[in-house]
Formats: sequence, structure tokens, C-alpha cells
Amino acid sequence: MHLVLASASPARLGVLRSAGVEPTVLVSDVDEESLLAALGDASPAEKVTGLAMAKARSVAGRVAAEVDGGFDGVVIGCDSMLDLDGELVGKPGTTEAARARWQQIAGGHGELVTGHAVIRLRGGLPESEISGHAATMVTFGSPTELELEAYLASGEPLAVAGAFTLDGLGGWFVEGIQGDPANVVGISLPLTRHLLAELGVAISDLWATAARGGPAAG
Repeated sequence: MHLVLASASPARLGVLRSAGVEPTVLVSDVDEESLLAALGDASPAEKVTGLAMAKARSVAGRVAAEVDGGFDGVVIGCDSMLDLDGELVGKPGTTEAARARWQQIAGGHGELVTGHAVIRLRGGLPESEISGHAATMVTFGSPTELELEAYLASGEPLAVAGAFTLDGLGGWFVEGIQGDPANVVGISLPLTRHLLAELGVAISDLWATAARGGPAAG
């Protein structure tokens, strides 16, 4: 059985590889900004879960179209955002936005919320799907001005949810977490295992075929 990861995140890929799975990566073409706008006043959990499912469905459609009819496996989509007192923030994109985000979060707390969506495919076609979310509370340190400017210059915080990482340079400025640490990196292994089980897939099935490959990335 094969796993397709509907995400360009190297951190998510690293978590899965460390956990014994070698997924195929196919990146979705979902317009995240438009979808978020359409979700309107939905809760943070509903927003990230909606984005995750949209990504998984987009990639599942491509798998069905691009591989032979014998494909058997799952597609997993994820989306992470930081909830700051009801304000849901994603990737800052620019140095200025990342600096402003750190000025907001330094010395405080935020909840990293990750939506997960899993789609089961048989014979190359979607058969069933399920979604859920995980939330982890993060306590941030207060970097000095010199440290913050060096971190911004690295480029790392520009392309990650909430302008920080746990498994990279940003880890120096995270003073504590309450909950699943892998969820902060981008994918909760316990939640993913439970969602797979709901679709009749044992995580050991993915371990057993980890080295066999899947559909070619495109």
C-alpha cells in the first residue's frame, strides 16, 4: 500500500520518513486564499481542516488520472496555521510581516492548529475520506533584536505557519509546547494513525511497503 503526501512541506515529509514511511509527494494546486475567504467565519479548526481536505481531494483526482487502475493507497493532505487569541495566521511571506509576527508572539503563547485529511483510493479511484485536526500550545521566547534580525535574514520564518519552526532555527526561540510536537512540525502521527484506522488502513501496512515506491511525482 502506498501513501501520497499532498504537501510541498519538507518538514512533513521528514516526519513521515523518520516514522518509517516513504511517501510520494504530489503538490496540490488549491487556491488557499480564495478557499479561506469562502470559509468566512468558520472556526480555526474548520478552516485548516477544510484546506487540508481541498488539497487531498485535488491530489486524489490527479492520482486517479495519472496512475494505472491498480493503484491502492491513501492521500494525506495537511494545513497548519497559528491561532493567536482568535486570529488565525499562516505564512508571513515577507520579512516585514515575519518581523511583525514575532513582535506579536515573543514572550507569549499561541495554538498551532493542523488540519488533516485522508482519502482512501482503490483501483486508482477515491473510495472514502475522513478529516480531523490537532492543536498544540506553543510558548515563545523573546529573541534579542540581533537574534531576530539574523533569524529573519535566514529566510526560514517567511515560509512557515506563524513565522516559526520547532525543528529548525526557530526551535531556539520556542520555550515549551503542550501537546503533540510533530503537529507543530506539520503532521500529527497519532491523529494520522487514527484517521487511517477509520478507513481500514493499518500504519504497519505503510511501513511494510515503504521502500516499494508509488506513483511518479509530476
